[in-house]
Amino acid sequence: MNDQDTTAVVLPVRIAGLGAYLPERIVTNDELVTYLDTSDEWIKSRTGIEQRHRNAEDQATSDLAIEAAKRALTNAQMSIDEITTIIVATTTPDFSVPGTAPIVAAALGSNATAFDLNAACSGFLYGLQVGGALVAQGIGPVLLIGAESLSRILDPNDRSVAILFGDGAGAAVLVKDDTATLGPFVLGADGTDPSMLWTPAGGTRTPTDAAVVAANTHRLAMRGGDVYRNAVTRMTEASQAVLKKAGQSIVDIDLFVGHQANVRILDAVAQRLAVPKEKIHITVNKHGNTSAASIPLALTDARDNGRIKHGDTVLLAAFGAGLTYGACLLTFSAPTKGS
Repeated sequence: MNDQDTTAVVLPVRIAGLGAYLPERIVTNDELVTYLDTSDEWIKSRTGIEQRHRNAEDQATSDLAIEAAKRALTNAQMSIDEITTIIVATTTPDFSVPGTAPIVAAALGSNATAFDLNAACSGFLYGLQVGGALVAQGIGPVLLIGAESLSRILDPNDRSVAILFGDGAGAAVLVKDDTATLGPFVLGADGTDPSMLWTPAGGTRTPTDAAVVAANTHRLAMRGGDVYRNAVTRMTEASQAVLKKAGQSIVDIDLFVGHQANVRILDAVAQRLAVPKEKIHITVNKHGNTSAASIPLALTDARDNGRIKHGDTVLLAAFGAGLTYGACLLTFSAPTKGS
């Protein structure tokens, strides 16, 4: 992997609040079995997923992001007026134009700087580095949201993707704190073969037309085996590089939160890193793969279930379409649930 910069940049930034939102509708494996050639046992044995959430007909990505943002602000005991920048990490925006972040900002009552960031499933990690750098420079606090409506871009009859993906949003409020640490980061991308995980049509390379719709190529497509192998390799290497930069080993880590794509991927990465099972947090079983929302949803869930406490060192790792990948360390200090 490309890791030319060996400098261990650590930002004086902490997560002041976390929030999550999941649509009310839950789609279980048993429901999928009614129209897909699969079974609950097959899905769980290969992915670990038991259920996933789906948007209501009138819900878009911004709706999920707004709710998660409100909860993160409440958790941080901050008002929207204190936020200087709003970043929405998503690969499923409301519209091609404009971005989703300005829509979210308006709904929250803010005229802050607002922009989208698309690094697919690695989006929240990319956003942590971008948002954290802004905060460290004195341009903060930053509201970082990972939000996805993946059900809107997949073919519900394509078993290879329909069983995997869910909708949801997670948000974090980033503030400057000279006693906190965010980083180091190792982020990368390899765009030599985007077809591994992509929507073949619908962009400027192949605009949507009647032929595209007839061929169904405006829907999400994936080569599962290639994704699995690359995800395990990239997340492992990025995590090892981050630990090396920090001068730490896996024994110094209190919790490992990887992108929640597939429990087999998480288990393989953890095995290669020698992470004990009790230090791995899993939410893919109840959320499915929520792309950029995956890590903030998992962090919020870990906090709510007492898996992390103030001062814990957390290792985050992700991999997504692009191909994008990365890892980082953070010292956890967010308020407890309901505070």
